[in-house]
Amino acid sequence: MTDSAPITSDVRVRIAPSPTGPLHIGTARTALFNFLFARHVGGTFVLRLEDTDVARSSLAYEKDILDGLHWLGLTWDEGPGVAGEEARGPYGPYRQMERLPRYAEAADRLRAADRAYPCFCTADELEAERKRLEAAKLPPRYSGRCARLTEAERAAFVAEGRWAALRFRVGEGVVAFDDMIRGRVEIDVANIGGDYVIVRGDGTPLYHFTVVIDDAAMRITHVIRGEDHLSNTPKHILLFQALGEEIPRFAHLPLILNPDRTKMSKRKSQTAIGDYISEGFIREGLVNYLALLGWSTGTEEELLGLEELCARFELEAVHKGGAVFDRERLEWLNGQWIRRLTPGALVERLQPFLEAERVAGRIDRAPSEDEILALVPLVQERLPVLGAIGDLAGFLFVDRLEIDPALLTPKRWDTATTRSGLVAAREVIAAAGSVAFEADELEPPLRALAEARGWKAGDLFMAIRVAVTGRTATPPLFDTLVALGPERTLARLEAAIALLPDDPT
Repeated sequence: MTDSAPITSDVRVRIAPSPTGPLHIGTARTALFNFLFARHVGGTFVLRLEDTDVARSSLAYEKDILDGLHWLGLTWDEGPGVAGEEARGPYGPYRQMERLPRYAEAADRLRAADRAYPCFCTADELEAERKRLEAAKLPPRYSGRCARLTEAERAAFVAEGRWAALRFRVGEGVVAFDDMIRGRVEIDVANIGGDYVIVRGDGTPLYHFTVVIDDAAMRITHVIRGEDHLSNTPKHILLFQALGEEIPRFAHLPLILNPDRTKMSKRKSQTAIGDYISEGFIREGLVNYLALLGWSTGTEEELLGLEELCARFELEAVHKGGAVFDRERLEWLNGQWIRRLTPGALVERLQPFLEAERVAGRIDRAPSEDEILALVPLVQERLPVLGAIGDLAGFLFVDRLEIDPALLTPKRWDTATTRSGLVAAREVIAAAGSVAFEADELEPPLRALAEARGWKAGDLFMAIRVAVTGRTATPPLFDTLVALGPERTLARLEAAIALLPDDPT
């Protein structure tokens, strides 16, 4: 259903990222909601690359965006040729830089109809105007100084060598539309800043122009995008009307907010999808969480796979209020999906993270598939992200364990007690022998040791844990000892004992 669902309706939606940065959480959530809506109604999901910002666009960012969308499982029905594949779809090309003649033709039509006019204002003149309005505590607005130039005046500017941008005449009145999420929206044209530039002086078309031309040409029926575009919508509707094109329906998604309810941005938060992938969030968990950022099923259910999300997603059920990004909830959801993986699938997904630990020098060797499989019962219930495997079990794959002596002594013990406890524990463990080296054989005698000495078992177990792993938090202690094996367990206990003075006085 999600990869190649049959097209059964006329609904057409699009995601149109600009390759001027990596795939952002907000863009990914918008792409997901468009995808879910299209799949839910049997519509078409289109990918278009808005690459007219030549100075900031890059192939590296394009690859990051496309790889990220693929990783999330958001496959498009129509889009540009990528990774050696042919472009597909009847309304191409799907890269804006390949559509420049279409924008030029539309610009000519608007100018011929006097819906757009050349503007010869220089950057300095516009800046002076902006400062004047700012000093008067007025909102920025183009004065319209070039709107009424005669042909002779325009010719004179051309003779001076001035380049002309092209401005769209916004006119007067109120633009009204029914937003599928926000309901009725009415915005006075007087509040959109006056006539706006649609083509720069160098001939480069601007976003507000290209997005309308492309949405009309690609027969987009529903524009689903972030709330930050709400104020742009009147500009776009006016252009649709001026071009004689059908106006799509609009749905503006709530902003994604930081915990302090400010808009999520890379200055305050981790926003790149690639960073979450690198940490070890899995696609099932991240997709599930993104879907719940501003939408819910109306029930208590939280664990929803992509197929089920497609079946249940209703655009009208998207919330109006901002969606707070909760890292703890994301980790919880991700952990729940990790628990659902088969042992074989978890081994496959853990392998690159353990190899990364080896490359970084945090472990001495990457374990075999069989060794990782043996780890699964110990770690699967404890992994919030796959990248946590190093902290959780990396101690198993180091030849020489580095221990912070300060961690060896439990809070209720002194150094002498710790040394005495580890010496006694080593004797008990050695007495078990390799044949009886199982969790249920090791625990009873060590608990008996603590009781006989008047120690709390937790203190003894913590000292042993730090001695053999170097960490205070690990999988269950006795399973950890079994995973290490008798020889390494005893050797690490001896090394830890050596760190503690025989006579602390």
